[in-house]
Amino acid sequence: QVFSEELVDIGAEREDIVAITAAMLGPTGLDKFAAAYPERTIDVGIAEQHAVTFSAGMATQGLVPFCNIYSSFMQRAYDQVMHDVALQKLHVIFCLDRGGLVGADGPTHHGVFDIAYMRCLPNMVVASPMNESELRNLMYTAQAEYQGVFSIRYPRGNGVMTEWKTPFQKIDIGTGRRVRNGSDIAFLTFGPIGNEALKACTALEEEGVSAALYDMRFAKPLDETMLHEVFSKFKHVITVEDGCIQGGIGSAIVEFMADNGYHVSIKRLGVPDQYIEHGTQEELYAECGYDQSAMLRAAHEMLGQRAASQTA
Repeated sequence: QVFSEELVDIGAEREDIVAITAAMLGPTGLDKFAAAYPERTIDVGIAEQHAVTFSAGMATQGLVPFCNIYSSFMQRAYDQVMHDVALQKLHVIFCLDRGGLVGADGPTHHGVFDIAYMRCLPNMVVASPMNESELRNLMYTAQAEYQGVFSIRYPRGNGVMTEWKTPFQKIDIGTGRRVRNGSDIAFLTFGPIGNEALKACTALEEEGVSAALYDMRFAKPLDETMLHEVFSKFKHVITVEDGCIQGGIGSAIVEFMADNGYHVSIKRLGVPDQYIEHGTQEELYAECGYDQSAMLRAAHEMLGQRAASQTA
């Protein structure tokens, strides 16, 4: 709903905005844009590869396409993303719906690989909002001016804000934000899973542990200024993502840490190296080890090791 209403608002401001979908007009929320601007909405059918190349062609003619495809379905069009869009440095905005574990749709629909497969491509911006307001701002930022190919991923499910129609704000590409201050341990999160980390930080505070929370917001480019702050201040860091651990944002942060000579205790939470079966999102977060309880366990283990080391 947020994506749908936001795109209609952006479309009202710019006549060069077009929307592309691959037989998912209703499920992706593009039906509202189609109702408002039928001449600027194209459903190419079950043909994700064509949707991406078609978006690239429209971008060469001065239009700004929002190409909305499920994260798991975008895998079918990876060659087109690479060669027809990223290589050409075209102003295409990929909106990856169902990013992360989707629940009962099962292993073919879990959108857990897009962070890894998008961030390795040159000329690609990879972003994910923590809440509805951030989604609006990222969509507004993506179309405001050419920033490189832009990928925005967001999950299936409910949001966290009741009053989410906040004024548009342009976000500086590659900047995260400190959501909560702390001194003992830092959580670095990407996307809406940060809301669960915020609950974990509150629970840790009740135990007397000062936990900071940083919303990375961009997996590429990383906010290196913020990461220098984190690794200069904290000896215990936990990364959390609703995506595969291998090659995801946790990997990107560890790469940064190694490249810059930092030595801290770091734990990565996310989808393990296996295909995940059916279940509710809450059940699967717990099974994969990155729900609130798992975050608390990871923090206790890290801080327990610290206490044991100090005692020794």
